[in-house]
This record gives sequence, structure tokens and C-alpha cells, in this order.
Amino acid sequence: MKLFTKKYILNMVTIFIVTMFFSCESDIKKVTHLSETIFIPTGEADSINLKYTDSGRVKSVLKSAKMLDYSSITNPFTEFPKGIHLTLFDDRGNTTTIVSNYAISYKKTSIIDLQGKVIISSQNGKKLETEQLYFDQKSEWFFTEKFFKYSDETGGYIEGPGVDFSKDFKIFNMQKSSGEVNTAE
Repeated sequence: MKLFTKKYILNMVTIFIVTMFFSCESDIKKVTHLSETIFIPTGEADSINLKYTDSGRVKSVLKSAKMLDYSSITNPFTEFPKGIHLTLFDDRGNTTTIVSNYAISYKKTSIIDLQGKVIISSQNGKKLETEQLYFDQKSEWFFTEKFFKYSDETGGYIEGPGVDFSKDFKIFNMQKSSGEVNTAE
């Protein structure tokens, strides 16, 4: 009496191999998906107060409630999920303050992305407000496609969508703008 036919055994082996193949593929996909989507910061800091000095002079002070450093990934960056408050000092001691609700600095491109309520204000009364602003550290140039408002110490203002400008506010390129310019004599 034959208990198992050749065809029956072949079908069972095929079912077993197919089941094992799909079972392993599912686990491999899960592991691959996890490794692609989850990364953990290399460093994390709360309540930072970082001073940058050059030749014994303070050039900038960066304050943030939280900093996350992702320097060990392919495209490293530093994230400030709770925003920043940055004070810059020129050679004469004049200050410029940059505040945003969120910031991220990309190490390879040297681009800083400021988001949320972004405000740049200078000691002499100049102020720029927007919802997102990029800063290219290499060329020392700011730019945005978002709506902006720039005001000066005389009460004049310019506003509109999209602007790029030098870090000292001396060169402005605007797409479409309107405003009121006052001259102080």
C-alpha cells in the first residue's frame, strides 16, 4: 500500500519552499524598511547657549531649547526643533538678531533653513519678517520664495513674495513688491 505518491510529495515540497520564500521576503522587507526610515541623532542637547569667538572676540551667540545632531548619516544635519535665537556681532559691536520657531542646518551644502515666525532685526532698526528663510553660509546670502516684510528705522517698508539679499541688507533683489520708502534727512 502506497501512502504517499510521488506527485503528493512534490506538491508538499513546493508548498513548503514557497511558504519559506514569502516568509523570509516579508521579514527582509520589514528590516530594510526600518533601516531606511528610522535614524537616531548622534547627539542631543537641551538649553544650549553656544558662543562663537574669533581672535578673542565674540562673533555670535546661539541659544536654543533643543538641538539634535545627525552627523553620522549620509547627508548630515543639525536640527533645532524648538527654534533658535541667534545674535551676530560685527567688528564695531553692532548686533543683528535672528529668531525662528524651527531651524535645520545642512552640513554638506552649508544651507540653513529657518522656518516658522522668522525675524531678522538689526540694532539700527531694520527688520525682516517671513515664514521661511534660507541662508547660504558660503555666499552669506539669504533667500525665500515666501511672503516677506522688510521695515527700516524711518517707518518705511517693502513687502511681497520672494526676496534674496546680502547678510548686511545692502543688496536686495525682489520679485514683486510694494511698500513705502521714507528718507531721513
